[in-house]
Amino acid sequence: MSSIWLPHLGGHDGPIYRAIADAIGAAVADGTLRPGQRLPTHRALSEALGLDLTTVTRAYAEARQRGLLDATVGRGTFIRGAAMPRAEAAEGPVDLGMNLPPIPADPSLPDLLQRGVARLLAGPEAAGVLTYRTGAGSGPEKAAGAAWLAPTLGAVAPERVLLSPGAQPALAAVLGALAARGDVVLTDALTYPGLRAAAAHLGLRLHAIAGDAEGMLPAALDEACRDHAPKAVYLVPTMHNPTAITMPMARREAIAAVALRRGLPIIEDDAYGLLPSHSIPAVSSFAPALGFHIATLSKVLSPALRLAWIVVPDARWAATLTAALRASVLMASPLAAGVVMGWVGDGTAAAIVGAIRRECAARQRLAREILPGAAISAHPEGIHVWLALPPHWDRLHFATQLRRQGLAVVPSDAFAVDAAVPPPGAVRLSLGAASSRASLRAALRAVAETLSIEPGTAFAGIV
Repeated sequence: MSSIWLPHLGGHDGPIYRAIADAIGAAVADGTLRPGQRLPTHRALSEALGLDLTTVTRAYAEARQRGLLDATVGRGTFIRGAAMPRAEAAEGPVDLGMNLPPIPADPSLPDLLQRGVARLLAGPEAAGVLTYRTGAGSGPEKAAGAAWLAPTLGAVAPERVLLSPGAQPALAAVLGALAARGDVVLTDALTYPGLRAAAAHLGLRLHAIAGDAEGMLPAALDEACRDHAPKAVYLVPTMHNPTAITMPMARREAIAAVALRRGLPIIEDDAYGLLPSHSIPAVSSFAPALGFHIATLSKVLSPALRLAWIVVPDARWAATLTAALRASVLMASPLAAGVVMGWVGDGTAAAIVGAIRRECAARQRLAREILPGAAISAHPEGIHVWLALPPHWDRLHFATQLRRQGLAVVPSDAFAVDAAVPPPGAVRLSLGAASSRASLRAALRAVAETLSIEPGTAFAGIV
């Protein structure tokens, strides 16, 4: 281009960023801008129009959502080959912050839920699912849990299985049973925010253990056991939240060996353990007498079910945690439990996991296609990506910049255990909440383009 393209904004009502996006659409429609043509950089257009850089960034993001633009890190912003109508492209804000599994189209989860509930209410179980109940799951529900977890835990006696209304109350109950106010619990330097919240509520102290590309270091765990007299170690060994690391078999065995030698209880948060095509044995399977295995259904079936199974070492611990759960949350939903029990028995649950796994894999391919490969850590069948930021981006400013474009991401601060150690320059991107692959693609392109912006000017006009 001998001279940069500039939009004509005169006489346009409404926000300036939308006027720019409208002008791009009009220029594409009349042939002024052609497929593959490169647009001015954010900075060049903002200087030419005398506008704040964030206004231009938001305009380009709006045009991307309408299907008008493509962006490639290091190359720039270009007119897309075929523009999508606005009504099809603009789906509103995209949540890359909440770690949800994608809703599969086949089988249809809403249809399955409707049929599952109808079957229960029409059958002999109806009275039992419409009332209160005692205990942490019925006998058949415990057996269903044991069968469901067999790929990662092996054969488990149903008497060791409890049913909880979600993983968070399960985690709080286990922590409360193992530790008292002021006690130390060990975890990774970056860990699940729900653990931080539960520990703070119970007055527990979290101590960060060093790790590497395979997860927590056994030697560092052993040293912390010697120096801090911990009451438990908390692990997310598969598709770690947030780093996406999956601990290999040898590391799991080594961590379990340290726990056995030190008599250290293991709290294993296995939210994602059944997502990989080839399941790896749980850490708890190598130390069942010390393992407290928590497996939510929120990440592998749906958060709408709000159920989790807990596998405990023995009958004594089953009684202790049953009482703790009853005191805090009373019971899990019999209706949801009945639906899930039926799904586990007839293979529907496995079919849903398979569909979610396939959709996760497709979304991970999108992420690898759009985001700079060296910057991301992810499991090829996982629901999130850990994105390392380039040196010119501060993690909080980056998240703020994306929020202005209608994108939510989670900076590393939310996961950091040691307040004295600055969190890494990274954010977690969750791929499951976007309503479609097209919506996710647009969101990831916005992330990729924002990565290339120099933030020194991006915030120059903010007061």
